[in-house]
Amino acid sequence: MEFQDYYQTLGVQQGAGDDEIKAAYRKLARKYHPDKNKEAGAEEKFKAVSEAYEVLHDKQKRAAYDNLRAGGYRAGDNFRPPPGWQQQQAPGGFEFRDFGGGDAGGFSDFFESLFGGRGAGPRAQRGPMRGSDVRAGVEIDLRTAYSGGKQRLGLRGATGERTLEVNIPAGILPGKVIRLGGQGEPGYNGGPSGDLLLEVQVRDDSQFKLHGRDIEVEVPVSPWEAALGAKVPVPTLGGTVELRIPAGSRSGRKLRLKGRGMPGRAPGDQIVTLAIQIPPAGSDKAKAAYQAFEKAFAGFDPRQ
Repeated sequence: MEFQDYYQTLGVQQGAGDDEIKAAYRKLARKYHPDKNKEAGAEEKFKAVSEAYEVLHDKQKRAAYDNLRAGGYRAGDNFRPPPGWQQQQAPGGFEFRDFGGGDAGGFSDFFESLFGGRGAGPRAQRGPMRGSDVRAGVEIDLRTAYSGGKQRLGLRGATGERTLEVNIPAGILPGKVIRLGGQGEPGYNGGPSGDLLLEVQVRDDSQFKLHGRDIEVEVPVSPWEAALGAKVPVPTLGGTVELRIPAGSRSGRKLRLKGRGMPGRAPGDQIVTLAIQIPPAGSDKAKAAYQAFEKAFAGFDPRQ
């Protein structure tokens, strides 16, 4: 079954007060009430709004739901109640209540699995049920994200501690999810296990910066390389390449290495920012060279 985000259904934040929840419910219930709204899907939306209010306006149900939601579930996730959930609730479970006109019955399997319903026990007692998916984060360095590779990950959950070796696809970006089939919570009554969903985060790199699929790097160049043009070696995550510096380049100029960013169906580029480095005048010879340079460019004002 799918996890239901009741706060999202009512359009309120988790910390919303009772008055805000009631006002949101009344507004949506009037909008979708089947006696007034004959549009396709209105009745289902009315039932969803009624179900959300049934949970969020009841302190006991809301506290239980908030505790469950803190596990990182999102709307639409595959879900099953944690082991022993029904025994943790009040004896006899909860009962439906009417919502002032219309039938608010027919609540979802998700609701029934948590709180029970009229004449229906929890879904988990009726037959095999797939285990819920488990979400976790995995942090990798930029070079691993670029080239791919194996990443060992320690997990702790209801089934105890375990270590998995995860295959990182080359070119994966932050926020992408790696799905490991059958590595989630075990199923009920012989049902299959859920999946493990790993959300990838990429650590900052001391040399390269990631922006979308493009990679940025700063390359130092000498004044004569910038002024006269040159070919200089440039580091990339795929190895060093030569870059042609156009004559007359200034510090801060950006040059593009096509296709040298993160790999993928449409690979990114590498953006090279030039940083002109001034050699020190640490000897008489160096000073004389600067003085000759000054005479050669008499009248040049860098502040204009």
